[in-house]
Amino acid sequence: MIALDPKSRRPLYEQLYRELEEEILAGQYQPGQTLPGRRTMAERLGVSVNTVDTAYQMLAAAGIVESAERRGFIVQDTGGMLHVYHPPATGMAAGTERRTGMTDLSTGSIDTGLFPVRQWGRIQRELLYHNQELWQRGDMQGDLNLREQIAAYLSASRGVECTPEQIVVGAGIEYLLGCLAHLFQGSVAAIENPGYSRTKAVLENCGIRTRLVNIDAGGLPADALRESGANICYITPSHHFPTGVTMPARRRAQLLTWAEEREDRYILEDDYDSEFRFDIRPLPSLQGMAGKRGHVIYLTTFSKSLAPGIRIACMVLPENLLQRYRQDFALYANTVSRVEQQTLADFMAEGFFTRHIGRMRHAYKKRKTAFAAALRTELGGGLTIRSEHSGLHFLLTYPEAGSERDMIRSAEREGILIRGLSDYYMADAESCPPSTVVAGYAGLDPSLIEETAAALARAWRART
Repeated sequence: MIALDPKSRRPLYEQLYRELEEEILAGQYQPGQTLPGRRTMAERLGVSVNTVDTAYQMLAAAGIVESAERRGFIVQDTGGMLHVYHPPATGMAAGTERRTGMTDLSTGSIDTGLFPVRQWGRIQRELLYHNQELWQRGDMQGDLNLREQIAAYLSASRGVECTPEQIVVGAGIEYLLGCLAHLFQGSVAAIENPGYSRTKAVLENCGIRTRLVNIDAGGLPADALRESGANICYITPSHHFPTGVTMPARRRAQLLTWAEEREDRYILEDDYDSEFRFDIRPLPSLQGMAGKRGHVIYLTTFSKSLAPGIRIACMVLPENLLQRYRQDFALYANTVSRVEQQTLADFMAEGFFTRHIGRMRHAYKKRKTAFAAALRTELGGGLTIRSEHSGLHFLLTYPEAGSERDMIRSAEREGILIRGLSDYYMADAESCPPSTVVAGYAGLDPSLIEETAAALARAWRART
């Protein structure tokens, strides 16, 4: 008999999913048998129809049942396979709380419970049943209809000026950076410090020399960029990672001037989480300021807006690099499954993507507001919160807790994983603001917000 625990950390829909999975695999439901109707199950358990529907859709995504029109959800023959699919607990990235027993406030976590399983699964099933062309090799830059959808979306949401022909789809930003490194062999790249160390590693692994440039209150300074001797510049101007600084228009214009002074200079604009700006509209992309014939290569990913496991990212190449890219990569196959490409294309074309972004923005803004309020209540006036108006993480400064290392260790003793700001300094770490940690809240279960804030207060007020 199914028994759900409303006090459990695991959401009700996931508890129901697991209970039903166990019953099906134990033989209590036979292949071909139909699960109870959603309303019937909801009334039986005293939960909402949406809770039951989500659990059923997860079973369908795992291949344990199949949704049939007018018949409901039909149990499939699993061939004795056990635990086909176990989703992570809501609010936790795969391999965090379930594995370690810790609350993970890393910047890489998202709430996988917000993923549009029902719409995504329906589109994908229809494609698999009715589009045999997907089993053929596709365009090396990505399927055209997906690039058309991306171009329209980037134009409307970020002011990116491009044609579908300029877009290259790839399996993650790292892969695309590797492609760019090939195009820029012999170059020197300036990297923001603090910043995203993986970019530095990828470029150096591909033979590109790097120079670290310290940012200031406006982002990467143009004067320091000139002094670095670099001809390539990697920046996150809309929401600097991890400080949250937004580069003002005047600084952007200075960087564009730097790039346009020489033919071999390019700016790599990583717009990794621009969807999540809560209080004001973001400035248009740097690429939009430069135009499609400019010296800006625009990069973005769907990892934050959909899920990290869906390895879809893209870059927009200036026209003067397109011919070189097509020549050098002509024999390369695209690295993203055509099934995933076409699912995303239809997901965007049917309007689900923009609605999904709206729901995520609403959910994360609510979570951000609640977490910030709880932290202020628990820690009082000694706490400083920065990077609060955009992105999916905060900078928390609390001198009363001691050093950054003290903050991290005491938080661990309370069962919370959190990183220090100095971790993102690849050089000149002594300039890092003291007693400051980076707290990602996207993967924080809303039901644990007050508990987490209270745990941090216990940790940081109990200096030894």
